[in-house]
Amino acid sequence: MEDSTYTLDELCSLTDLNKRTVRYYMQIGLVDRPEGETRAARYGPRHLDQCLKIRKWTQAGLSLERVRELFASGDQPVPARPRGPGTLEVWSHIVVADGVEVTLNPERANLRPEQVRTFLAEVMAAFEKLNRSEND
Repeated sequence: MEDSTYTLDELCSLTDLNKRTVRYYMQIGLVDRPEGETRAARYGPRHLDQCLKIRKWTQAGLSLERVRELFASGDQPVPARPRGPGTLEVWSHIVVADGVEVTLNPERANLRPEQVRTFLAEVMAAFEKLNRSEND
């Protein structure tokens, strides 16, 4: 499918971007110009990749200027968002026992759901083992 080409409508459908946004990205140089003109314009895998990366990075909170820098530097991974006043994060708050709690942000800890379950099972097992040894 490396020879696949798309109309602007198809590109927009695949990337969940509207035509105006894609045209703007082309205007400011983030997305390459298509092959052909007007209704005959065709977009390829390179255009699809560019649009998907821009969408991913802007949804992660990066400015278009930062996106431009990432494209220029060889598509480095998206840096973590800086934390500061007004930052919204979702944390899991798990009660292990009365007075023992674990607070965890799986995304920041880079843990998949199954790893979180394993981690918590190990924490709870360690706590139970500690309590058993205290009571013996």
